[in-house]
Amino acid sequence: MTADRRRPDHHSDHRDDRHTARAADLRHVVTHLITPLLMCIGMGLAYLGAFANPSPHHLPVAIVGTGTHAQVLAQTINDKAHGDLEARTVPDRATAEDQLKNQEIFGAYLPGGNNPTDTGNNAATAPSGGTGTRHTPELLVATAGSDTSATVVQKIFTPLAARQGAPLKVTDIAPTAEDDPTGQGIFFLLVAISIGSYASVAVIGGAGAVLPMRLRATLAIGTSFVVGIIGTLFAGPVFHLVDHGLPALWSMAWLYSAGILLIGTGLHTFLKRWTTLGVMTLFVMLNFTSSGGIFRPEMQNGFFAALHSFWNGAGFVEGTRSHVYFDDHGLAGHVWTLVGWLLVGLLTTGVAALAEKRRRTAEAEAVANAGAVAAAAVAATVPERAPGSAAGRGTAQAARQAGGEGEVEREMEEEMEEAVGV
Repeated sequence: MTADRRRPDHHSDHRDDRHTARAADLRHVVTHLITPLLMCIGMGLAYLGAFANPSPHHLPVAIVGTGTHAQVLAQTINDKAHGDLEARTVPDRATAEDQLKNQEIFGAYLPGGNNPTDTGNNAATAPSGGTGTRHTPELLVATAGSDTSATVVQKIFTPLAARQGAPLKVTDIAPTAEDDPTGQGIFFLLVAISIGSYASVAVIGGAGAVLPMRLRATLAIGTSFVVGIIGTLFAGPVFHLVDHGLPALWSMAWLYSAGILLIGTGLHTFLKRWTTLGVMTLFVMLNFTSSGGIFRPEMQNGFFAALHSFWNGAGFVEGTRSHVYFDDHGLAGHVWTLVGWLLVGLLTTGVAALAEKRRRTAEAEAVANAGAVAAAAVAATVPERAPGSAAGRGTAQAARQAGGEGEVEREMEEEMEEAVGV
C-alpha cells in the first residue's frame, strides 16, 4: 500500500520536472527570437526610411550661359522647385563638365534655340538640306556619379526642352563601365565585402573568444586582407565592374573590411550574443542606406544624407567612384574616412583587451578567495585532514564545473551568432 501510494507521487514529480525543463527551453528559444525580430524592425526602418520615397533635396544643377536668359531660367527653376533643386549658372560648357566631374553638380542644361546667351559649344549642325546652324537643348550628366540622380535630372529638363519644340540631347561625360551600366555594381560589391566582414566577426568573436585579444585582432586584420582580395577579384576579372585601378580598389576594400572586423571583434567583449545585431545595425542598416550606392544623399532625407558625410560605406563607394571614374578627385577625403574607421576599430579592440584583463584579474581573485574560504571551512570542521588537499580538490572541482558550464555557454553562443550572422 505504501509503495502504491509513492509511485504516483514519483511520476508526478517526473512530469513536473519535464514541464519545468520544457518551459525553460521555450523561454530560451523565445529570448533568442528577439534578435531576428529586432533585425526585422531595424531593416524595415532603415531601408524603407532611406529608399521608399526618394526625391531631390537641394540637388545642384547648372544652366550654361552668361546672359539674362540663363539667369532668369535658373531663378525660375529655383522658384518652382521649392528647395528640391539648386540651379546656378556657369559661363561655358567646359566649366559645367569640370563641376560634373567634381560632383559639384549633377546636371548641366544648355538651352536650345538662338538665344544669345548660348556659348556656341552646344551647337549642332542643321539637318541635311538646311541652312546655317541651330542649337538643340542639351543636358550634360555623369552617370558614374549616380545613375539615379542623372535619371532624375533628365526627367526635370526633358519637359523644358519639349516646350522649346526640340528633343533633349543627353550627353554622358562620365559613363560607367560597359559591364556595369547602372553603376550600382560598386554598391553590390560593398554588400559582398560587408557580409564577408561582419559574418567573420561572429566566428572570431565566438569561436575565438578563448584566444587573447591580440591574436583575435591579428586574425581580424588577416581576414580583411582575404576579404579585400575576394572583393577585388569580383570587381575586376570576374564581373568587370572596374577595368583599371585594382590595387587601389583592394587597398580601400582592405581598409573598409579591417575597420568592420576590428570594431566587431572589440564589441564582442561587451555585447556577447548581441554582437551580430550590433554590427548589422552599424554596417548594414545604417551603412548600406547611407553609402550613396543606390541614391546619393541629395536624393535622401537629412538623416541618411548626414551619415553619408562620414560613414565607412560611403567612404568606400565614393572613393571607388572617385578613383575609377573621376580622376581621383576627392579620393583623399574618402580614404581618410576609411582610415578613421580603422583607427576606431583599433581603439575598440584596445579597450576590449583592457576590459578582459580586468575581468580575468577579478575572476582569479574571486577563485582565490573562494579557495581560501573553502580551505578555512574544511580546516574548521575536519582539523585532522590536510586543508590544502581538501581545498585543492574543492577548488579544482569548482573550476571544472565552472569550466564545463562556460564551455557549454560558449558553444551555444557561437552557434547562435554564426547562424544569425550568416
